[in-house]
Amino acid sequence: MMLTVVISYYKALDNLKLILRALNNQSSMDFEVIISEDDNNPETIDFLSANKAKFHFKILHINQLKDDGFRKNEMLNKAILSSNADMLVFIDGDCVPHRHFIKNYQRHLVEGYICEGRSVMLGEDISKEIKQSQTLDKLNIVSLVASDSGNIKEGIYFPFFPLSNNMKGRGLLGRNWGIFKKHLIAVNGFDMDYVKAGVGEDVDIEWRLKASGLKSKSLKNKAIVYHIFHPRGYSDEAVVFNYNLFAEKQKLNHIKCKNGLEQLGTI
Repeated sequence: MMLTVVISYYKALDNLKLILRALNNQSSMDFEVIISEDDNNPETIDFLSANKAKFHFKILHINQLKDDGFRKNEMLNKAILSSNADMLVFIDGDCVPHRHFIKNYQRHLVEGYICEGRSVMLGEDISKEIKQSQTLDKLNIVSLVASDSGNIKEGIYFPFFPLSNNMKGRGLLGRNWGIFKKHLIAVNGFDMDYVKAGVGEDVDIEWRLKASGLKSKSLKNKAIVYHIFHPRGYSDEAVVFNYNLFAEKQKLNHIKCKNGLEQLGTI
């Protein structure tokens, strides 16, 4: 079943190359890719112009006119508007998908649910090795156990029945989740008032979707991504600011946000 994979991307071309390589090796190839770039990077344009034909899926690249600070939610909304599929899966530009990632979203995405995957947190050493070699050979459970990675149990691929439905800690993670597009349209997409990194593109949309009646469905050990190590790209102050903004929005109870898809144009 056709779906759109939205890659939220910013300035890490080596990571993007690995992600596209992994998507080119999927067990199911019925999907398109939207690279949602919160920047305007000539390197990205040059790479895609030279290499698009090598991939077995359609790639649409959308970007900003200029790097105008954190505008991830705006770009995610533009990706929704640009999608040609009824189902969307969101990953970040530092997350490499498992070979059966697409297949499991196609199998498990149903109306009325948010599907939530999880990620292996690759260590600094194995991340450096993978990026330098530009190969996916180390993304297997044996290599991961011997590496400096964390959350390794999330990398056990087991599609038959749940090993665990316990989604500890944070709920929806923006780097690995899927949903029917119509549910995002119903809540006016992502709230573009969040212009600081750290919180907003996942916590806020999860709250509004669930308040609109949707339920969560775990894809742990089914839809796996490998998160490439990098230093944290946001400050504690930004997180506090966004959580305060989130608390204000909850009080107002605007399930359909006031600055989202509709403010960008016709849906």
